[in-house]
Formats: sequence, structure tokens, C-alpha cells
Amino acid sequence: MVKIRATHEKDTREMRAIYGEALMKAAEKHKNLVAINCDLCSSMGLKSFVKAFPDRAINVGIQEANGCSMAGGMAAAGMLPFFNTFSVFASRRVYDQIFMCAAYPKLNVKIVGGDAGVTATSNGGTHMPFEDIGILRVMPGITIMEPSDGVMLDDLVEQMAETEGLQYLRFTRKQTEKIYEEGSHFEIGKAVVVREGKDATIITCGILVTEALKAAETLAAEGLDVRVVDMFTIKPIDAACILESVKATGALVVAENHQLIGGLASAVAEVLADNAIGVPMEKIGIRDEFGEVGDQAYLMERFQLTAPYIVEAVKKAVSKK
Repeated sequence: MVKIRATHEKDTREMRAIYGEALMKAAEKHKNLVAINCDLCSSMGLKSFVKAFPDRAINVGIQEANGCSMAGGMAAAGMLPFFNTFSVFASRRVYDQIFMCAAYPKLNVKIVGGDAGVTATSNGGTHMPFEDIGILRVMPGITIMEPSDGVMLDDLVEQMAETEGLQYLRFTRKQTEKIYEEGSHFEIGKAVVVREGKDATIITCGILVTEALKAAETLAAEGLDVRVVDMFTIKPIDAACILESVKATGALVVAENHQLIGGLASAVAEVLADNAIGVPMEKIGIRDEFGEVGDQAYLMERFQLTAPYIVEAVKKAVSKK
């Protein structure tokens, strides 16, 4: 059951710490769980895991392709590998290894990518994954998720350990706003309607859920009642929720911390096209650009990912109804 907080505040814990704790809980239950990292133990929140399970923590160094191939071999031998690295390396650098060593043989491999989108901040354009969802979404049989807060991240990690199949989870390593109450349970493949509304729908995921909620509050003060949908599972996407939402509200904005080509907006548009649904649709996301160095606040503004831009996009979509 999902419980939505009445008020939002910044989490005192970083997402990487929440991830590390969740992985340790899963490891206590699943004795075959192993964590592979690529010289990013601290960045991925795995220091405590290494201390607790030294025989089940493997650092392959800066050898992502080898680490991903190792994960496939371990899964084939009956182990439960979580392959951990930055999102950019978990997608671009190891695409063929994921395909050949996990997807094609249908193995139980879990891929976890940190520093999603602009949250890569000072690592800059070379390390800023604006395309990881698009790259991996075309991989047959993969599940792709992006949690919006720590409660969701904790629950999804537990489910990943319990669920058979290839899965990719991208997240930010730093703090996020609290959206959900402790103890909430999320069904993979089913979106969460975080806020009801009748005038327009915002479909979003990850760190932009908070921005969408801020935008909805601003729009409410101006007389527009906006629905906000947390589409934390990008593949398989919740087509039923998309169709119900656009039919109920008649206007749509999709907001994502990713290239608009190939990501959440593309996935939503495919659902609408497949069902011959015509609705005004605006998009917030990266517009065919590379990343750059900067702090997260600067980059959010630089790439127009903040609440004011979502507000204007909603108004534009509504004006076309």
C-alpha cells in the first residue's frame, strides 16, 4: 500500500546510504546475493556492505565490462548479482555485455546506476547520463525503474532481490525530498498517482516528481487542478494509468531527467500512438544536448527542469485543449 506524505521535506539521509542499507537487508535474507562494484564503493553507498559481507563484495576496479560479464556468470551459477556503477557506465560502456551476458540468456542480473542525469553534477558531460534509459529500453526483457525518494528506493531494492529477471535501477546518490510515508509498498509496473487533478496530467519520475508537485501547487493557486503521476517504472510502462489520466484530464506534460528522445516521454508517446489517443502534450527534459559541469541547482535551471518550466508547459498544454 502506498502512503503519500501530507508535507514534503528533505531527507536527512542520502540515497546512496539508503541503497546500501537496503542491499544489506536483502543480503541477510538472500545468502546468494553478491555486490559487484567498479571502484565506486563510497559513491554507491557500499562501504557498510563490504564490512558486513566481505566475501560477497567484489571490487573489479575500473573494469565495468568485466564486472558486468562476471555478474552474468554468477547469475548462471545460481547467485544473485547486483552490478553497481555510475549510470553512464551501467549503460553506454557495458551495453554489449548486458545484452550477451544477461538479457539474451535471460539471467537474473540486477544493474544499479548512480548519479542519474543532472545529479552527476561536477563529473560533467562525459559522466552525465542523459541517455541511459533510451539505450537500455530497447533491450528485450529488461525492467527499468527510477525511484523518487528513499522510501521507494528501499522497497524497490527488496523487490529486485525477490524478483527474477534483468532489472536496471537508476538513482541519485544524494538527498531527495520525502514524498512517501515509511512502510509504503510499490508494485513494479504500476504508476502512483501522487496528486489527483482534472485539468491536466504531469507524468514524471525520479527527482522531477518533487518539481512536478511544486508546479501543481503553483497551478492550483491559479485555478488549475493538475494530476501528478509518479511513473517510476519506465519499462514495462503503466499504459492503463497513462490512458486513464489523459482521458480524465485532456492535457499532458511529461517531465524527465533524461533526453527527451528515447526516455519516459518517448515511452508515453508510444502508448498514446498505439491507442490512437490524441491529446495536447508538452515535454520537459534534455533537448538533444550533452551535460556539463555544475551543481545540481544550476544544472536543473540550465536544462529547464524546475517547477516554473513545468508550470509553463502545463499552461501551454491546457491552452491547446
